[in-house]
Amino acid sequence: MHCGELFLILCVLIVKSASKNCIHRPQIHTIEGEPFYLKPCGVSSSVHKNGTATIRWFKGNASHGYRELNTESSPRITLNSYDLEFWPVELEDEGTYFSQVGNDLQNWTLTVIKRNEHSCFSEKLVKNRNVEVKKSLQITCENPNYSEPTKHTSLYKNCKEIVKPPMVQKDAEFGDEGYYSCVFSLRHNGKQYNITKTINITVTKGNSKITPAILGPKFDTVKVELGKDVELNCTALLNKNDLFYWSIRKEDISNPNVLEDTNKTTWTSEGKLHAFKKLRIRNINEKNLNVLYNCTVTNEEATDTKSFILVRKEIADIPGHVFVRGIIVAVFISVAVVCVVTLCVIYKVDLVLFYRRLVERDETLTDGKTYDAFVSYLRECHPENGEEYTFAVDTLPRVLEKQFGYKLCIFERDVVPGGAVVDEIHSLIEKSRRLIILLSKNYLAHGTRLELESGLHKALVERKIKIILIEFPPASSFTFLPPSLKLLKPYRVLKWKADNSLSYNSRFWKNLLYLMPAKPNKPWREESEALTVLSAPWSSTKLHVRTEGN
Repeated sequence: MHCGELFLILCVLIVKSASKNCIHRPQIHTIEGEPFYLKPCGVSSSVHKNGTATIRWFKGNASHGYRELNTESSPRITLNSYDLEFWPVELEDEGTYFSQVGNDLQNWTLTVIKRNEHSCFSEKLVKNRNVEVKKSLQITCENPNYSEPTKHTSLYKNCKEIVKPPMVQKDAEFGDEGYYSCVFSLRHNGKQYNITKTINITVTKGNSKITPAILGPKFDTVKVELGKDVELNCTALLNKNDLFYWSIRKEDISNPNVLEDTNKTTWTSEGKLHAFKKLRIRNINEKNLNVLYNCTVTNEEATDTKSFILVRKEIADIPGHVFVRGIIVAVFISVAVVCVVTLCVIYKVDLVLFYRRLVERDETLTDGKTYDAFVSYLRECHPENGEEYTFAVDTLPRVLEKQFGYKLCIFERDVVPGGAVVDEIHSLIEKSRRLIILLSKNYLAHGTRLELESGLHKALVERKIKIILIEFPPASSFTFLPPSLKLLKPYRVLKWKADNSLSYNSRFWKNLLYLMPAKPNKPWREESEALTVLSAPWSSTKLHVRTEGN
């Protein structure tokens, strides 16, 4: 290929790419779902410098760094001569784009705005235009960058289509204010796309001047507290070039606690200009009191002023009867709280049992255990230990199993004879949620130390079981107990005597139920029958329950 032919082709490409205007501004905003393009400026000069120059495009963001764009980057992004085209642009296209033609670099930061589903335009991309009333208002829908493929153009006012050619040409009236949206429909590769351009038309009053005036009363007294902040607000009706300001004393100019805000102006539907101005006074002191702060609006024809004065706000003392009533209420509430806490501590066991019964809580469903408690007792029945033996094999099952639905493991009843006793005891303790030890002076003297030490190890070391200790008197004679028993919490130790526990509603059984696993009660008879559950042989012996702590 000759150099002349190459130069001719490059000229054709330059002319073709010139159909779209190049983009100078580095910060670009566009809306998702619409066609968009990027085109660098000064391409022709770069081509003249280097006849073989080609363009390369790069995209960068904070998370992925920079990557070069090509025809395989995305089916929506195409490279057309020197243009990077998006069909259409989406939210994921946000980022920084670079173009490189020879040694010339140009970059843009692209921000893609999410489309408003409830409006035909996005307020962030609206251009504002002021038109004086009775002046020419002209809106023409033109899109030179996509003039060739544009198939249809529509004009909307406040998202309602104007049924006439897509243009407005008339004398402006205040009713013409609103958002005018030009929608260009074009096709690309068999798909239809829309491009939206929106202008916000504000109709202003003509050059006829009005007399400036401060709105509201001309004098205002403001009650303040020392050390607090205050804002003085002033509103005026004025012309565009009128002066609007606060008059501040000379000593206040150097005082950093008095600050004047800039003007904020709005146009009314009648074409009048409203201005708002604030004076902020921070950390008010004595010097700011009883001083006039004047807000003034003026022009060469008229002046209007409003004055503010700060006075100290009187803080009323609390009436005596209100103070006395407050003290009485505070004391009453404190006493009530103390009484409630005291009652909760005293009747904690009853409250916990009531709560379990109310919600039918069951903590035995998913732990995989077979028994609710393993009963450790002196299994040889002699006259001297007849009381604890009968309590273990008769009284405990009769109350805990028949009355409250628990399942106990009692050695003489539930262990099959002939097995390895040591292994069997370890296995049964492992399958139980509690270990109930009936402790008497003969307990450790007849080979039951194995059960005690195994249970203490699982409770204090492995923390797999909880121990309930029932002492048979006299406890003072238990000088041979293992030291680890002293580590048991006092509330897990019950003392047994013989006249106050003839009913399953007695304090002893309530404390024992409190230490057992939570489980819905399934009594075999009506609870209203206050029948005795203890047998008569030891009814003359004193029965007493002691719990400490809980």
